[in-house]
Amino acid sequence: MVTQNNEGKEQRKQRERMKLQFESHSWNESFARVTVAAFLARLDPTVEEMEDVKTAVSEAVTNAVVHGYENEIGVITVETEVDGDLVIVKIHDEGCGIADIKQAMEPLYTGKPELERSGMGFSFMEAFMDEVEVESAPGQGTTVTMKKRFREGSEAQRDHEKETPDLDRNGKNGK
Repeated sequence: MVTQNNEGKEQRKQRERMKLQFESHSWNESFARVTVAAFLARLDPTVEEMEDVKTAVSEAVTNAVVHGYENEIGVITVETEVDGDLVIVKIHDEGCGIADIKQAMEPLYTGKPELERSGMGFSFMEAFMDEVEVESAPGQGTTVTMKKRFREGSEAQRDHEKETPDLDRNGKNGK
């Protein structure tokens, strides 16, 4: 939804969503990364914000390809949502799942040492995003949900601040 503020400038309100599905070929990692970046470009993020999200998406998609589906081809779903200055990216596979999420998220842990994997995928996601949540079970696939709030200076932040009233503890306009 696009509205106009008091100065007549168009601004985005509410939530916007994008959903993408593709086969788990390794070359689709760059496709996912670029597609999410194109969707987020309208928010006018800083270069650092955009690179953080792109890196996290790359790591999550690579995990789905290498660990989720192993040597099989399956479907990876990327859902991206923008809610004001908050970006939420979900990467889902229906692969083999993770038996021990806590162990899998440990830095340097890899379930594929024979492939010379670094075991830093989840560490990178956590470093570049504000929140990372992993839901998984053996045989049920994995969903990685990553959140990042775009900082002051981005167009999204400025528009969000203009359209959001100051509310008191009871949710009433404090102005």
